[in-house]
Amino acid sequence: MLKVGLTGGIGAGKSEVSRLLVEYGAVLIDADRIAREVVAPGTPGLAAVVEAFGAEVLAGDGGLDRPKLGSIVFADKERLGVLNSLVHPLVGARSRELEEAAAPDAVVVHDVPLLTENGLAPLYDLVVVVDADPATQLDRLVRLRGMTEEDARARMAAQATREQRREIADVVIDNDVPLEELRRRVREVWAELARRAHGSP
Repeated sequence: MLKVGLTGGIGAGKSEVSRLLVEYGAVLIDADRIAREVVAPGTPGLAAVVEAFGAEVLAGDGGLDRPKLGSIVFADKERLGVLNSLVHPLVGARSRELEEAAAPDAVVVHDVPLLTENGLAPLYDLVVVVDADPATQLDRLVRLRGMTEEDARARMAAQATREQRREIADVVIDNDVPLEELRRRVREVWAELARRAHGSP
């Protein structure tokens, strides 16, 4: 089994890369999706978040009001740390369960947005970073996700810098390119990952 950490700044296009890797045969463990599951209504995770941040982070349906929670933690590093200390251990435990269920020769891709920030690179055999120019990230967040420029800049500033991400990368996938070129690059990376997973040097 080859354990791959996949990361990239918000708006860099990491989801597109992980989608392509799955298309080619990777087993995807999506930390963001798991992070949503562990704070779903009725979970101990949600109860812990409400205890730490108050009932105002609940939506009308009893689920987590993610934009409301986001506006609290992204503006305050200390409160972000509190949230992470509650959610990360739950995400880690669930990720390990999913990894253990994968085939022995699988390429298991852990899609982890905050891999750099949380010093998680040593957990993986290989780290793949999806890289894009900050101006491209900003444009995608405003144009495609409907964020205000101020909100987008705050989200970007709360993450590691482009240089910090590239520093821990074993493989960099440039996503300032047309989709066809991105596909070609991801296909090349996949061939290399599959070769390593099957034990070829």
